[in-house]
Amino acid sequence: ADGALYKAVEFNGKVIREMDIGGRMTLCNMAVEMGAKIGYVEPDEKTIQWLTARTNKKYKIIKSDADAEYEKIIDYDISDLKPQIACPHTVDNVKPVSEVAGTRIDQALIGTCTNGRLEDLKVASKILRGKKISNGVRLLVFPASMEVFAQAMELGILQELVKSGAVIMNPGCGPCLGAHEGTLAPGEVCLSTANRNFKGRMGCKEAEVY
Repeated sequence: ADGALYKAVEFNGKVIREMDIGGRMTLCNMAVEMGAKIGYVEPDEKTIQWLTARTNKKYKIIKSDADAEYEKIIDYDISDLKPQIACPHTVDNVKPVSEVAGTRIDQALIGTCTNGRLEDLKVASKILRGKKISNGVRLLVFPASMEVFAQAMELGILQELVKSGAVIMNPGCGPCLGAHEGTLAPGEVCLSTANRNFKGRMGCKEAEVY
């Protein structure tokens, strides 16, 4: 997880432009897991609209120079990319989800800074609508902010999740930093949308985080 150690990473391309602001935030957030000092998506009209709705302060848009030279440019064709998952105990121990499908879990975590946006919770509620969480599995939901919490409540998203058996937690980090609200016991396995899965990150060192 040191492919961009102490570097700046700029994300660009058709897929990036089609992403909502929440998706871009998550992508830039995860640049830290490559060791980067900054993850950046050049602001466009979508970004400006998002900012205008939240602040009246003046700001300067920073753009890369047209003739900027990069240390490295990496192009990805994601048209055939299958869902991926980081397996215990490092963020770069990545495998296709199909290879670990069916793994027994004790807890699932939706939310925190990397997956607690309104768009994320909408997807989760759609998947779980009319379904129940399996017996013996805890599903904890952490909205990324009070704004997201309020919006999700107003739209009925949280109610849908609660009907499925989820527990709605206060906005914040939750067990991601191993401090409270969902920390894992010895031998427990968690499926997490948080950004890190290091040994002991979410509690006991004998637990596993996917």
